[in-house]
Amino acid sequence: MVVAVFGPTGVGKTAVAIALARRLRERGEDPVAVSADALQVYEGLPILTGAASPEEQAQLEHRLLGFVPLDETFSAGAYARRAHAEIDALLEQRRRPIVVGGTGLYLRAALAELDLRPPVDPEIRAQLGQRDLQELHAELPAHLNVAPADRHRIIRAHELLATGHEPPGGEQLWSTHTRRPTLLAALVMDRDALYANIEARIEAMLAAGAREEVQRAAPIASPTARKALGFQELLDGDVEAMKTRTRRYAKRQLTWLRKLPGAHLIDVTGRTPEDVAAELIAII
Repeated sequence: MVVAVFGPTGVGKTAVAIALARRLRERGEDPVAVSADALQVYEGLPILTGAASPEEQAQLEHRLLGFVPLDETFSAGAYARRAHAEIDALLEQRRRPIVVGGTGLYLRAALAELDLRPPVDPEIRAQLGQRDLQELHAELPAHLNVAPADRHRIIRAHELLATGHEPPGGEQLWSTHTRRPTLLAALVMDRDALYANIEARIEAMLAAGAREEVQRAAPIASPTARKALGFQELLDGDVEAMKTRTRRYAKRQLTWLRKLPGAHLIDVTGRTPEDVAAELIAII
């Protein structure tokens, strides 16, 4: 069985995965973490993206960290092929994969089959980009449940409809049909406690050299690499904007996790990673 440990940024996923791995070794298992994070795939941004540190990786082997050059674009489809290969190989070796991450699409890419729609003619995209966003949103079928301010999904939905493809509706970032038997452990936390963790985490990132890391990456970073939380904000010297953006992202993650079908919701507020790991072992 695959174990998936996921949750919002700052909730303590890596610490829980390491504690769980320790418990699994006591049972004679040989666990390996597989990262499911859209930005931790990039080399050169370990501090900013919160990737497992060398000390943490010494306690638990991590796969799919820092393997994409900064100047390359990367997609969930490309990640899915790598993740499936890693997980399947580990299971064949009778090693326990612990999928760790907070990016919903990449989590699904690791654990399930993505329903990937084909690329669209750039001319269609250019034409849509010249139209009023409110008008485009009003023309979409209501069952798609696209937020009126979500420009990316509005444009993408129209692209797919224009070429005869049905867009994904609602929160279709998830499927209850995983490729392999999977324990879905969704870590949640009291919002004020999570925001305090985020504040402390960003200060620790800055102390560890996140600003300098971004400045080194900026001349060559691809558009997808530049989407990392805090990348542009640190280039602009606006730490408060970085904190605000991170809190908003974490809030969206919490909302999504609480609605996730088939997941074990585990409130980690005020608990140690060892305590959470013990609960996971009991479920396993």
